[in-house]
Amino acid sequence: MKKLLYAGILLLGNISLIPGVNGQDPNYSQWLNAPLYYNPAFTGLNTGLRARFSARDQWPNLQQDFKTCYFSVDFGDRNLPGAGGIGLIVNRDNEGVSFIKDLTVGLTLSVRIPITEKIVTQVGVKAALMQKWLMWNDLVFSDQLNPKYGNIYSAAVTPPDDQQRMFPDFGIGGLMQFVNEEGNISGTAGGAVDHVFQPDESFLSVAKSPLPRKYVVHTDLVISLGSGPSSSQNPARGFGEALKLNPGIIYQLQHGMSSLQIGMNMLKYNFYLGGYFKATSINGASTSVMLLAGYRYMVAAGLSMKFMYSYDIQVSKNLQGTGGAHEVSLIIEFKNIRLGSKSHLLACPGMEQHEIKASELECSPF
Repeated sequence: MKKLLYAGILLLGNISLIPGVNGQDPNYSQWLNAPLYYNPAFTGLNTGLRARFSARDQWPNLQQDFKTCYFSVDFGDRNLPGAGGIGLIVNRDNEGVSFIKDLTVGLTLSVRIPITEKIVTQVGVKAALMQKWLMWNDLVFSDQLNPKYGNIYSAAVTPPDDQQRMFPDFGIGGLMQFVNEEGNISGTAGGAVDHVFQPDESFLSVAKSPLPRKYVVHTDLVISLGSGPSSSQNPARGFGEALKLNPGIIYQLQHGMSSLQIGMNMLKYNFYLGGYFKATSINGASTSVMLLAGYRYMVAAGLSMKFMYSYDIQVSKNLQGTGGAHEVSLIIEFKNIRLGSKSHLLACPGMEQHEIKASELECSPF
């Protein structure tokens, strides 16, 4: 009977067997740690090489929870054509209580357009292949069940024409990066559209199920409170950096579902703490609070590792008891990797104050 319940949930969700029924993309609470997933214009925004890993376990108290994994790597260098960056993104998701699995592998490219010394813009595109699998043999229908002996009959439901689909998918985005004259406030603001051509993800040849476009708008700031490290401190390890605040907001809209996340992270002594309020609206409101903690380790000059963990606390009564969501992220940054002999990048972590002004739009500020 449990499998029968799962099958019902699946059909109510999205298995793309019913025309006009569509699902939504998975969402990460730590959206600032998965920037390429939301906007390809983030590719190569800061010089150097970055690798990002994220894993999310949503509603772990359910019999079948939802697991999502994300990986991206991007490289920014002003010697590249277009002076932007190039990146790779991989996302794996289990839908419909694990009866649908999908894998997306995409290439991202960006072009950098300087406006002033303190303002630059970037435009990015994503070209990806998406593959979806329907685990049809794991489904159990009511005509297969015997009241006494359980699942002993054959289902009369006809399997779909295809239980595996592969199709191209494209996204586009743009953003603006800026910094004030004093160099203590920087930020980004941008927007993106994913699934631009709404590819057909249906498993049936007689019906179409277009993947709905996703619209994203986002902005965040990095505010440094206080002065930089003094000569008596060890700037390479980052302990002498000023307190940094990183407020941000992201809004998403896809097929009638809207999602809003607003909150702030802070960094001091290489420790991260943060909190976000999340609200999702689809046939009713669902709210949660995300709490975050993490640590940054300076391995060497120009090389850092960041580990962050967050937990979503469900506020809405309709989702209480699901167990919220666990999410972990690992970010590895190689800041001094570049093409050619000419360097466009100074040593970013723990820079002296006069160095910050020379490279403030090239280094990752948070």
